[in-house]
Amino acid sequence: MAEIYSNRPIEDKMDGGLEEEGSQMEEAKKELETWKTKAEKADDVKARLILEKLEEDEAKTKAQQEMFACVKKQEDCQKEFSQSMNAVQDEIQKLGKHKADLQDKLWRCQDELEAKRAKSIKLKQKFKIYAQIPDTEVKFSAQNKEEREDDNQPIRGVFAISQRPTVLLQNGQALVTFEEEKVASQILKTAKCSVSCDSCSLEVKPKRITMDPAVKFEVHLDVSRKELKVSKIPSSMPEERMKDRLEMSFSRPSRGGGEVERVEYDENTGTGQITFLHPGVAESLALRGRYRVDLENEVNVEVGPIYKYHLRKFQTFCGSPKRTILLDDIEDVEDEEDLQDYLEIHFQKPSNYGGEIESIKYISRGKTLQAYFLSEDN
Repeated sequence: MAEIYSNRPIEDKMDGGLEEEGSQMEEAKKELETWKTKAEKADDVKARLILEKLEEDEAKTKAQQEMFACVKKQEDCQKEFSQSMNAVQDEIQKLGKHKADLQDKLWRCQDELEAKRAKSIKLKQKFKIYAQIPDTEVKFSAQNKEEREDDNQPIRGVFAISQRPTVLLQNGQALVTFEEEKVASQILKTAKCSVSCDSCSLEVKPKRITMDPAVKFEVHLDVSRKELKVSKIPSSMPEERMKDRLEMSFSRPSRGGGEVERVEYDENTGTGQITFLHPGVAESLALRGRYRVDLENEVNVEVGPIYKYHLRKFQTFCGSPKRTILLDDIEDVEDEEDLQDYLEIHFQKPSNYGGEIESIKYISRGKTLQAYFLSEDN
């Protein structure tokens, strides 16, 4: 009994230790399961993070590739831009050089144009045909028998046009015309002439004159007695109808017209020509200058003579006058009239190889004068 009593506490103690160990084991198992679960979750998170990292690495690689492509594209664009800029700059330099060349050429052309204009003006002045014919009243007192027999012949006139020889007298120059040719010849043999004035003496240079070209010609003019020119006809109807209206209007004796032989009309220019059957009608109407015609309304048209002219016996000549010389390089030391008197006194003296002076003209500084010669032998 004593042994039984002695064993019970041990068994109880063992059973209590086993239970405690079992509960600890259960807790450890639970804790282990908990950690396993946490480990599995951590592995899942790790796997997910690794996957996300791989995706991010792939995106990063792709972004880097795109960045490298953009950088390369930018470099290519920069290179292309630099090449284009260099090409544009080269083109700008070429265009600038071309512009400068064109500007130089333009200036040269302008200089040539100005020179040619000056030459043209000079040639026009030299070869210009100009004649101022004064108004002259002409009275016909009678008509010869031959003209009465044939009134259909045109009115004929011949005009002789003669241009006077000229020379441009510039400042500080004088023209002297002697009565004898030999006096002018003697003066021209002298290089310089010393002209005495009150306070000083002048050195003047005698020179031979070359006159500008002059012309002579005849104008043969024929004025029709039967034909009349009509202008400024308004285009308001067809051509044939217009001809009929013109013929009717110019056939009216109450307006000064007469029997019409033929009518010509040009609708493009608004002009026409009326040929009368009898002479005299066209002459009287031409003097009026205007005539009233019946179109859609009454209008005034311009009328005038029809004439033909021919230039005949055209002659041109130039040369040097035999009795006139030019005095050049004259200084304005005296008044213009006083200096002209000194020149005339000097060149009248035979001791200065001079002679009788027919005319003399001096132009002071700052003036010009166009001198006309009455004849070619002056």
